[in-house]
Amino acid sequence: QVQLVESGGGLVQAGGSLRLSCAASGRTFSSYHMGWFRQAPGNEREFVAAISWSAFRTYYADPAKGRFTISRDNAKNTVYLQMNSLKPEDTAVYYCAASLNTPPKKPIEANYWGQGTQVTVSS
Repeated sequence: QVQLVESGGGLVQAGGSLRLSCAASGRTFSSYHMGWFRQAPGNEREFVAAISWSAFRTYYADPAKGRFTISRDNAKNTVYLQMNSLKPEDTAVYYCAASLNTPPKKPIEANYWGQGTQVTVSS
């Protein structure tokens, strides 16, 4: 139904910023609730942020609150994750997720996944 491709990851020093992008292709991107998850080696995939299809509701995991901002531009079929004040513990592969049912805050709530983009924060 939809394909997701993340970009914008890379290596950044602690305290720096990155903006991740998730470009969607396929049918009716605006119909999907969107989210961001991350997974570090040896850890489970964890929720970072989510946004409803209308962008009226946003949700953040505790580590992301006050530092990360999720947004979407339906005209560009893209969802963003602005990450500021990055910390070494933010190092992970970041995944974009799409759901027809709910803003995805658990991995099982996502219907589609991107391939991920690596974020590495040096200390």
